[in-house]
Amino acid sequence: MAPSSLAILIGAGPTTGAGVARVLSNPALGNMAVALLARRPEPLNDLVTSLKEQQPGAVLEAFPTDTSPDNLRQAFAAIKAHDSFKGLKLNLAIFSIKNSSKKPFMTETYEDFLAPIEEYVGGAFVFAQESIRRMFEDHGETALADGGSKKGTLLFTGTLGALRCNAEFASYGASRGSVRQLAQALAKELSGKGIHVAHAIANGRITDADNEDTKSGKHIAAEAVGKTYLWLSQQDPTLWTHELDLRPAQEKF
Repeated sequence: MAPSSLAILIGAGPTTGAGVARVLSNPALGNMAVALLARRPEPLNDLVTSLKEQQPGAVLEAFPTDTSPDNLRQAFAAIKAHDSFKGLKLNLAIFSIKNSSKKPFMTETYEDFLAPIEEYVGGAFVFAQESIRRMFEDHGETALADGGSKKGTLLFTGTLGALRCNAEFASYGASRGSVRQLAQALAKELSGKGIHVAHAIANGRITDADNEDTKSGKHIAAEAVGKTYLWLSQQDPTLWTHELDLRPAQEKF
């Protein structure tokens, strides 16, 4: 079955990224072609090869990039020009990169503090702009109130650090919180224009496996995240979820 639309996922690692991509590209579930973006070429190519072996016929392509503005914009241009995605409209864009920084505040330099903010928050900014631009190009810019339709869904994967922060995580909390606020600002600005923006708080260990830890609710199953993201992308303008908390059943509040 030919894919019905295009999804772009940045932060495509062997755990969460693999589970999400598997669900989105499955003809019986998302039936999407998926562009996978990550910083390191070799692990990314290995991931795409593995996913294609697991699901013959699925359309998945690798685009190595970091979150610097020029490289990220070049990746979007390469996605648009790729033969595998010809004729497909962008319906789902997921920003799900890792971000971690822990240092005692008085030993942290100005440069140390700002580096994760530039890479993570700046990357979220560029990724969002490029995704929104592509959605408008693919679906038009007519507002919902004027008879327009949904243009797509833009998702940000966050953590509990976006809500509250611990000692020695100043830069981490500042960057996670900033992306949460970015998502909120975009939702308020773009919802009426037909773009659904959501922020997911993933609280708990994510495992790309179907085992006792996931079945008993000790860990989050990566494919469960994928199914949740697919569900969000399928929401109609009559009801859009903006923020949700993702946690396994045994995770403490």
